[in-house]
Amino acid sequence: MSWSRADVKVGFACNNRCLFCAQGHKREGCAHVPFQELVERMRQGRAASHELVLTGGEPSLHPDILALVREARQMGYQQVQLQTNGRRLAYASFVDALIQAGVTEISPALHGPTADIHDALTRAPGSFRQTVAGIRVVRSRGLPIVSNSVVVRDNVEHLVALVGVLGKLGVGQAQLAFVHPVGTAYELFDRVVPRLSDVVEPIRACRKIAARYRMRLVTEAIPLCFLRGMEELAVEDTIPNTTVIDLDGMPFDYSMWRPSEGKLHGPPCDACAAKGRCEGPWREYPERFGWEEFRPL
Repeated sequence: MSWSRADVKVGFACNNRCLFCAQGHKREGCAHVPFQELVERMRQGRAASHELVLTGGEPSLHPDILALVREARQMGYQQVQLQTNGRRLAYASFVDALIQAGVTEISPALHGPTADIHDALTRAPGSFRQTVAGIRVVRSRGLPIVSNSVVVRDNVEHLVALVGVLGKLGVGQAQLAFVHPVGTAYELFDRVVPRLSDVVEPIRACRKIAARYRMRLVTEAIPLCFLRGMEELAVEDTIPNTTVIDLDGMPFDYSMWRPSEGKLHGPPCDACAAKGRCEGPWREYPERFGWEEFRPL
């Protein structure tokens, strides 16, 4: 990669309670990392990165979020993305303050095309209404939007409608991320995790809808053998080198961890023409379901 980014967790407080939350019970250990500590962590990340992602938890709830963005820009970060559930974006004054502080991109999370579906997944009544309103506010300000939607058992059959909603909202890039079965998602594995074979045709249909809106569609953590004929959707080839600074404050190379420890290759991968490019599934998936679904390219 020719560029790199730092991913700094500002704390794990969140006003959603998503069924698939990868952070699990971290909110109980640290709602907000202190401001000065975060400044030092951002400085650590800046040593190797030109881009910064502020995430959590829900980073918009951090009491010093605007000051953190200003500090990041003063350190020389060229891009600052806020990765958010999008609810506070419904307040136009907050979005304007983020822009004035120096945020350059927003990554909101929408997980269903209707309030019934999204709110059931976030376990937060009213979250759909706020997130959609927030996306509209950000769009009206001309800020780039890169949305993220976690693919779970309860929204697979609604993905086409979801991508349609994102297209109508004017989202520039939509990511469909196959659920990572850790944290709460691991605790609720049987309720949350779909079969990869069940997402293939919905993804194919989503691709057509995204093209209609001239919206870039990408997928995360869906192995290439499930993306036959649409391999260009896999985002892994274009993810920047990422240094994550998590709760313990110690930076680690997520770009190395993801394919070497987070994901896994199995027996079918040995005969696959895409093995050198494909990272495989999250390792928890074949540990539960095995490798029978996987067909080498």
